[in-house]
Amino acid sequence: MASPAHASSLPAHHARNAALACAVVLAVALGVGRFAFTPLLPLMLKSGALDIRHGGWLASANYAGYLIGALSCAAIRVDHARMVRLALAATILLTLAMGVVDLFWLWAAIRFAAGVGSAWAFVFASQWGLRRLAELDAHGLGGVIYAGPGVGIVATGLLGAVAAALDVPAPSVWIGFALCSGVAGVIVWKAFAHRAPAARSQARSADNTPPASTRADSIGLVGLYSLAGFGYIITATFLPVIARQALPGSPWPDLFWPAFGLALIAGALIAARLPLSWDNRLLSAACYVIQALGICLGIVFPTALGFGLGSLLLGLPFTAITLFAMREARRLRGEAAAGLMGYATAAYGLGQIVGPLVAAPIAEHTGSFSIALWIAVAALALGAAGLAWLGMRGTLHAAKRA
Repeated sequence: MASPAHASSLPAHHARNAALACAVVLAVALGVGRFAFTPLLPLMLKSGALDIRHGGWLASANYAGYLIGALSCAAIRVDHARMVRLALAATILLTLAMGVVDLFWLWAAIRFAAGVGSAWAFVFASQWGLRRLAELDAHGLGGVIYAGPGVGIVATGLLGAVAAALDVPAPSVWIGFALCSGVAGVIVWKAFAHRAPAARSQARSADNTPPASTRADSIGLVGLYSLAGFGYIITATFLPVIARQALPGSPWPDLFWPAFGLALIAGALIAARLPLSWDNRLLSAACYVIQALGICLGIVFPTALGFGLGSLLLGLPFTAITLFAMREARRLRGEAAAGLMGYATAAYGLGQIVGPLVAAPIAEHTGSFSIALWIAVAALALGAAGLAWLGMRGTLHAAKRA
C-alpha cells in the first residue's frame, strides 16, 4: 500500500506529466509544424527555391489550413486524446514531406495540411490538458502547456541559425526537424492512450452568466482574438528577413527568432501564475499593448538592440494571449468549450492568413515592411481597446449583480 505522502504526491505527478505531454505536442505541432517555416524561409529564399511573394503564399496556405482545422473542431466528436495523437503523427509526416518534395504546389498542399493538424493539436491538447489540470487542481501548470510552442520555436530557430551558418540546404533541415519531432512524439505517445470519459458537468462555468451575455462575450472573444493573429503574424513570419534587410552582414538576425521563443516560454509560465480571479480580457488587452510596443521598437529603432528588445516584447505575451483566451472560453462554456475554442482559433487563423497576404505585396512594392508593420500595430491597438471595454463592462455587470 502506498504511503500517505506518496499518495498525496500522485495528483501532482499526474498533473506534471499531463502538462509536459501537452507541451511536447504543442512544441511539435506549433513550434515545428507551423513556425519552422520562419527560420527556414531565408534559406529557401537564398537557394532560389522561393521568392518573397511565394513565401507569403506558403505561409498563408499554412494559416488557411489552420483556419479550416480550427473550424472543424466544433464538429469533431472523436475522443480528444485520439485527435491529439492523429495531429502529432500528421505533423511529423508532413514536416518530413517538406524535405522530400520539391514542387511549389506540393509545398502549398503540405503546408495547408500541416495547418489543419496544428489546429487540431492546439484545440484538443488545450481542452484535454486544461480539463486534466482542473480535475487535479493544478491550474498553475497551464503555463507549462503553452510554453511548448516556445520550446519548439527556440529549437528550430537555433538549428536554423546553425544551418544558415553552415550553409546546410533547407530540405536537409526539414528532414532533421521531422526526425527530432518523431523522437519527441514517441516519448509522449502513451500519455494520450487513456480515453478520458467525456465530462458532463455544467455546460457553463460557475459564474452563471446569462445566455445572451455569454453569446455576446463569445462573439467578442472570437472577433478580437482574430486581431491578435493578424497583429503578430507579419513579424513572426518575416522577422529573419526583415532583420537581414535592416542589418546586412550582421550575425544577429538569426538569433532574434530564438529570442522570441525564449520570451514566449517565460511569458507563458508567468501568465499561468497570475491569479485566476483577474479578468482574462483585461490581461489579454495588456498583452496586445506589449506586442504592439515590440513591433514599434523594430520599426523605430531598426538596430540589433531594437530588434532584440522588440523580439522579446513580441514573444513575452504570445502564448499568454492564448492561455487567457482559452481560459475565457472555458469560463464562458465550461466543459463544452471545445467548440468556442475552435471558433476563436479559427478567427486567429483568419487573421494570420490575411497578414502575410497584406505584408508580402507591400514589401515587394515598397522594398520595406514598415507600412505593413504599422498596420499590425494598429490592429493590436484596436484589439486592446476592444478587450479593455469588454473587461470593464463585465466588471460593471458583476458589480451590479453583487
